[in-house]
Amino acid sequence: MIILASTSATRQAMLSNAGLVFTASSPGVDEKALIAANTRWKPNETALKLAEAKAIKVSQSHAGAFVIGADQVLAMGDRIYGKPGDRADCREQLLELRERTHELISAVVLARNGETLWTHCDTARLSMRSYSDEFLDNYINAIGDDCTTSVGGYKIEGRGVHLFKSIAGDHFTILGLPLVPLLEKLRDLGEIGT
Repeated sequence: MIILASTSATRQAMLSNAGLVFTASSPGVDEKALIAANTRWKPNETALKLAEAKAIKVSQSHAGAFVIGADQVLAMGDRIYGKPGDRADCREQLLELRERTHELISAVVLARNGETLWTHCDTARLSMRSYSDEFLDNYINAIGDDCTTSVGGYKIEGRGVHLFKSIAGDHFTILGLPLVPLLEKLRDLGEIGT
């Protein structure tokens, strides 16, 4: 049995499109509190620790299941950007990211019976173009409150792709789940067909 410790529609779609049979469960992990309590974590460590906390928590109440925990952080240097709180916060973040390169760091963890079995982290580098203030305002108005659902206030699979001049990295990592390594590990564990 496979459980995704997430209610993310994007992550669920990735697993479904790959043909996995799984259930989704909300992990109920307070990510902001964990980050606030561990301010010395580097961006990669933050993504891994959050993914692990989700996987462990859900696996403790689903004996024998392989539980997938995933998380993503947006980092520029050592600064981590969270999901914008509102449209004004989104605008501020996108102004800071404009004409600069940032990283999307996605981590995935497999846990079983409250123990971590495997971890993986991958990084993509994204460079934003020099968009105008008018373009930015039109973008935020077009996506509305959806700007609060993703780190950085964008989704490259939608209108957010217009913010970029270059993108380097695995597509699934950018969407928030390093899918190919996860599938390989599930095959190694005999949980999916080889």
